[in-house]
Amino acid sequence: MTTFGYTRKTTIAASIFTVLSTPSIAASIGQTDINYGGYIKLDAIWSDFSDGTLGSGNIGRDFYVPGTTPVSATSSEDAVFDMHARQSRFNLATNTKLDDGSEIKTKIELDFIASIGGNERVTNSYSPRLRQAYVSYKGWMFGQAWSNFQNVSALPETLDFVGPAEGTVFVRQAMVKYKVGNWSFSAENPESTVTTADSARVVTDDASMPDFTARYTYNADWGHFVVAALARQLTYKLGAADESETSIGLSASGRINFGKNNLKFMLTQGQGLGRYVGLNVANGGLYDGNKLHAIDSTSGFIAYQQLWSDELRSTFLYSFFSADNDNNLLSISGNPTKSSQSLSANLLYSPVKKLTFGVEYKVATRDTEAKIDGDLNRLQLSAKYVF
Repeated sequence: MTTFGYTRKTTIAASIFTVLSTPSIAASIGQTDINYGGYIKLDAIWSDFSDGTLGSGNIGRDFYVPGTTPVSATSSEDAVFDMHARQSRFNLATNTKLDDGSEIKTKIELDFIASIGGNERVTNSYSPRLRQAYVSYKGWMFGQAWSNFQNVSALPETLDFVGPAEGTVFVRQAMVKYKVGNWSFSAENPESTVTTADSARVVTDDASMPDFTARYTYNADWGHFVVAALARQLTYKLGAADESETSIGLSASGRINFGKNNLKFMLTQGQGLGRYVGLNVANGGLYDGNKLHAIDSTSGFIAYQQLWSDELRSTFLYSFFSADNDNNLLSISGNPTKSSQSLSANLLYSPVKKLTFGVEYKVATRDTEAKIDGDLNRLQLSAKYVF
C-alpha cells in the first residue's frame, strides 16, 4: 500500500517508500512547481469464507474489511474470485515559493476503490472519490487528509489496500492542523457510530465540538517513534434521546530499521474509539435506551519486512483487535464483534524501480460475543506501476 510520511533514504526499502509517496514533477509555472503522480494497480483476489460469502459489490471483496467477515452457526464454506483495478489512483500537487521565502503547498488525490456506481457486467465504470484535498502554509494545514491520530508511515507494505486493517488507526477527514517542531495538533471533523437497542448501527452527526488530537514524532537514524492522543465526544441525539459520552485514546507506533530490513508496529487503546480503529469493526458506543456507553478497545499490529535482494522483498504481518463489550448490555446489542485477527505474508518483485509484481496470502478470523466465529483465507496477486 502507498504510504505518506517519514522516510529513511539510506536503505533500499526507504527508496521504494520514497518512490511510492512522492509525485513526479510535471511542470513549473513561475514560482509554482506542479506535480502529478499516482499508480495503476491490478488485483486478482481469491477469497474462501468459512461461513457463507459476501454478496457481489460488497467492499469486503475488494480488500480486507474485518467487520465484513461472515460469521454463522449454520452457513457452509464458500469461495469467490474477483479482479479489479479500482485501487489505482492519481494526485496533483503544487508548491509555490513566496517572496518571503515561505511556501504554500496543495494536494488533491482521487481513487476509485470505495466509490459508488459501476458494475461488473459490461464497462466496470466506477466513480472517482476524494481521498485528500488540502493546503498547507507556515505549519498550518487546512483540508482533508490523514488524521493526526494516525501514523501513516508505520503502515507496512502489503498488496491488500490497508494491510493490518483491524490493528491500525485509519481515518481521512477534514481538519485544521498545526505543526511545530516534533509536535502537531489538530481539530478534526466529528462523527459517532452507535449501536442502538434494536442492534442497528446509527451514524450520528450532531457533536457540538470537533475531535481533538495531539501527536509527538521522534526521528532518528534507527527509525522513528510516534505517540498520539485523541479526545472526542460521542453523541446520540435522536428522538427524545440527548446523550453524550467522552472518548479518549492513545496510540504508539513506529519503525525500527535493521540494516536494509525494518520492523513496523502500532498499539492503540482507548474508550469509544469506534471508527478510528479497525475500519469501524466496532462502534464507538452503545445506547441502551436510557444512556450512552462507550466501548473500550485494544488493537495493534507488528510487521517485519525482509529484503532478499535489490528486486525481491517480503512483509510478514500480524494484526489484532479486541473489544471490551459490556456483557450486561449484550441482550440489547445483538451479536457484536468481540475480536478479530489476521496473519499475512507476501513476496514482492520489482524488476525495475517503479514496477512491482506480488503475491500475498492472508488468514483472518472474526469472533463475536455469542461465540460464533468466521474465517477468511485469501490469496491475492497484484501488478502495480507507480508514475
